[in-house]
Amino acid sequence: MNPLFFASGNLLADRRAGYAQMLFSAGDFRAAAELMGEALSLAPEWAAGHFRHGEILAEAGDLTAATEAWRTALRLDHTDRLGAALKLELHGALPGLEAAPSAFVETLFDQYAGTFDEALVERLAYRVPELIWEALKRLGRERFAHAIDLGCGTGLMGERLRVLASFLEGMDISAEMLKRAEDKRIYDRLARRDLLTLSALPTGADLVTAADVFMYVGALQRIFETVAGNLQPGGVFAFSVESHAGAEEMVLRPSRRYAHAPAHVRALLAGAGFDIASFEIATIRIDRDEPVEGLIVVAVRRDAAAEVGEIVAAVEAPERPPAH
Repeated sequence: MNPLFFASGNLLADRRAGYAQMLFSAGDFRAAAELMGEALSLAPEWAAGHFRHGEILAEAGDLTAATEAWRTALRLDHTDRLGAALKLELHGALPGLEAAPSAFVETLFDQYAGTFDEALVERLAYRVPELIWEALKRLGRERFAHAIDLGCGTGLMGERLRVLASFLEGMDISAEMLKRAEDKRIYDRLARRDLLTLSALPTGADLVTAADVFMYVGALQRIFETVAGNLQPGGVFAFSVESHAGAEEMVLRPSRRYAHAPAHVRALLAGAGFDIASFEIATIRIDRDEPVEGLIVVAVRRDAAAEVGEIVAAVEAPERPPAH
């Protein structure tokens, strides 16, 4: 991404950074890194400059210096609007990160809100809302009383949900995205919410969607349990994730998005009290001319009474005699 807060406030430093970017674009990474270092000597508290310096140093092959640059950026901006922590995790310098920093996600989508629809649909062949919509239609549910669109963005998913839902609300961390969703007049209610700190949903929902959202959440257990705890029995949870075929439950990709193993997603859903209605592998977008594979999932919340009945039946069932 091009950092939103890239200007340093020092004209000479900004000028040298501009020259460094020209050298970088020409493929002279070492000279670009050196000139960017000179710019930072003039503006040592410039968090975005250190972040960019790290990117240039990494391309120049100096990962040790790149890591130090990203650590400096994180120290100068502890909210991490540029996602330095994700860069550190990708290079093994900050293990155990389980989600993209909230400030990074907010900054990213605030920055791209104005061109978001065009960029996704026309340039990246983004298909998630369409794929979720088709999966919901195959479920055979024609109406929902109360639908919640998590990470609603500008309303690309909401445009399809509107005909299904009597009451439709959207939630997103980005104020700029919410402004554009409001302009479309799709939702009955919009709210600014951070999924990383979301502990409850409005009661009474019978449909929750999350289109192209969980690649920034990473660890999914808590949000799955939150949805399950607030969704009506028999309610539907429809979402997408980027998928990967490795042994890890989830991996952080160079795109700074998380991908999840299908078996891990299935296990989390079962643990949270969902039955899977459909579970499909699909190309969800094109990124750098390569297809990105994902999962389109529709799950149904089990009836709590039925769960209790199953447990009681299992406990009270007579022990079978051993076979001879």
